[in-house]
Amino acid sequence: MHLGLIMDGNGRWAKQRSLPRAAGHLEGLKAVKRVTVAAKECGIEYLTLYVFSTENWKRPEQEVSYLMNLLAKKLPGELPWYLENDVRIRARGNIDALPQEAKDGVLSIIEKTEHCKGITVVLCVNYGGQDEIVRAANRFYEKNHSSVMTVSDLQANLDCPDIPAPDLIARSAGELRLSNFMLWDSAYAEFLCIDTLWPDWGEKEIKFCVDSLSKRTRKFGGLVQ
Repeated sequence: MHLGLIMDGNGRWAKQRSLPRAAGHLEGLKAVKRVTVAAKECGIEYLTLYVFSTENWKRPEQEVSYLMNLLAKKLPGELPWYLENDVRIRARGNIDALPQEAKDGVLSIIEKTEHCKGITVVLCVNYGGQDEIVRAANRFYEKNHSSVMTVSDLQANLDCPDIPAPDLIARSAGELRLSNFMLWDSAYAEFLCIDTLWPDWGEKEIKFCVDSLSKRTRKFGGLVQ
């Protein structure tokens, strides 16, 4: 199973407690660890997390700087935990456009966990579904100047073409939109919105996602046999 998660509600969680938004983001990181362990225990093979979108650069400079610092220092600092839990980290998005320290932090954790096999966690960083499709098309045409691109061609040029499309995409905080998340891969994904703010997510929400998917009939455009 591949579960995609749009992690929403860090800011609201902090506001409800009269805390700075940074406190919400820090609690959100704790939720990531709880959710990763729960997903692994539920037999989920792939977990894709919407960490920072191409639109998030519009947020206040102080908040963006804090988030980039988490990628630069907090993410690689969690390496022992990832190794202990056999978590492999991959990334989607335009990583090259990140500040150098943040880019180095992401690439470092990818390299040092590439041998892990317990669960693959894909971090969508500086990621937008539209941007990914455009970059995939450009990759194809750089190598095939006069060819007509097919669905398979574009698929092969996505950021992580070897990872299967998500079976379920869930969003926290009760929001009912994709927000430019995995637009190509979501073609036949099931959707689920959960009211719980992201920092409060854990085993209960992951089990709910798995149970919800088990009750749905997936026809992929065809008929149930």
